[in-house]
Amino acid sequence: MKLSRRECLAGIMILATSGCGGAGAGSSQVGATPSPNTAPPPPSDQGGSSTTPPINSFKPEDFGAVGDGRTNDTKAFAQMTAAVNAAGGGTIFLRPVTYIVGGHTTDPTGFWAYAPASIMDFNGCTDLTILGNGAHLKCADGLRYGTFDPATGLPTNHPPPYLGSGDLASPYKAMIEVKNCKGKVHIEKLELDGNLAGLLIGGERGGGGWQLPAFGLSLLNNVGEEYVIGVHTHHHAEDGLYIDGFPGRTASTTVQNLVSEYNGRQGCSIVGGCNYSFIDSHFNHSGRAVISSAPGAGFDIEAETNPIRNLTFTGCEFSNNSGCGLVADSGDSEGATFSDCQFVGTTAWSAWPNRPNFKFLGCRFVGAMCHAFGDRDPERATQFRKCTFSDDPELSPTKQVCGPGPIANLGDWDENVTFDGCTVNLKHDLTLPWTVHSVYNNCTMTQASQEYGYPRGTYTGVSQIVGVVSLYSSKIVGQLTVNGVVIPPTDFVPG
Repeated sequence: MKLSRRECLAGIMILATSGCGGAGAGSSQVGATPSPNTAPPPPSDQGGSSTTPPINSFKPEDFGAVGDGRTNDTKAFAQMTAAVNAAGGGTIFLRPVTYIVGGHTTDPTGFWAYAPASIMDFNGCTDLTILGNGAHLKCADGLRYGTFDPATGLPTNHPPPYLGSGDLASPYKAMIEVKNCKGKVHIEKLELDGNLAGLLIGGERGGGGWQLPAFGLSLLNNVGEEYVIGVHTHHHAEDGLYIDGFPGRTASTTVQNLVSEYNGRQGCSIVGGCNYSFIDSHFNHSGRAVISSAPGAGFDIEAETNPIRNLTFTGCEFSNNSGCGLVADSGDSEGATFSDCQFVGTTAWSAWPNRPNFKFLGCRFVGAMCHAFGDRDPERATQFRKCTFSDDPELSPTKQVCGPGPIANLGDWDENVTFDGCTVNLKHDLTLPWTVHSVYNNCTMTQASQEYGYPRGTYTGVSQIVGVVSLYSSKIVGQLTVNGVVIPPTDFVPG
């Protein structure tokens, strides 16, 4: 079995980080079957619910869920989901209570030692709405994740990368999985809590950590519009949000006010699909709780199954992840625009945008970034417009910034990477961008470090540099002032 690029990226991330200095729990029962409970009518003032339930409305309480924060309600959720699937979709009403979910089942194929329980696995619905109303789904304590001896229940350890089976364990593949949906999907106002601290962690599987499914929310191969609003997904053993979209679909997805944090691998992974919009969402602290698996990114854009196209991010944050805040480095991934977003690298790169046609508009980078995409076609090369770059620790949640070294380490693969109207303000250890073929237009750049900065490239417009720099081989087309001295236009700055 070949390693995926995500598994192989473990080694790359080690380089990136160094460059920045920096019988109960294992039973086969999902849970005791709770007594039937009559749920109150759906609220009229939360989550767009109506006092008159629509046709095909469902509540987990109708299938025995208790929602008392102690009873395992997995069986009730699974039965409710089966009824929704049989009806071709519907509207689900949850209450603002804590539902305990997750468990292990037997696996006749022998692939799993402790197979993941099914919680909400929707498949082939026409339309689906989940009105969370502030509900909290929390994984039960004491469940297994990783590799374990099926006879003793003890963790197993294999030389990496281990790709075997028979001793695998996970409490769920996804708390909510929606796949092959033909119509609109709407999910809002709920918390998906993976309870990493309450799990029993076994040996690693795959390359670079624990590559076993344990997602908060999974959207797979859906054709229609999707809306994910006000969801908090956190402390899952793998990803908070996992997306594998239907190729070539014309509908769009809106993810708004999502908080995905403290997950073991990613805040979000998108491995295929198009037309996704992320608004005012946070992808922070991946790999910062209990376990960390590669790539450890806030957001991973990696076309594995289908091409990725047309992503937009507005007002989003990617901060303090064990890997990159944003990583895009593999597969047929192209076309992402980031507006008014913040990238904070504390011990690893703030961003690694190495795919075509990525644009950053009015974004802020704190800590070093790397690997922008260069191309002979300026439209395909990475563009930074009116962005700011800083090494100020006061802008970091941990008071750390990724460094030392250049604030943007682009090497000599940076053809036509453009910094337009950008401000680079370095008051501490980082130096100005290391570039060779980039374009600087109307930029202001300063550094306090006495180490040389190398912001080489083509200068257009009116730009200013303050600090110890080498511009060897640069081309000056516009007006450039370096430490108070005007550099005359030239096709080649000598060393």
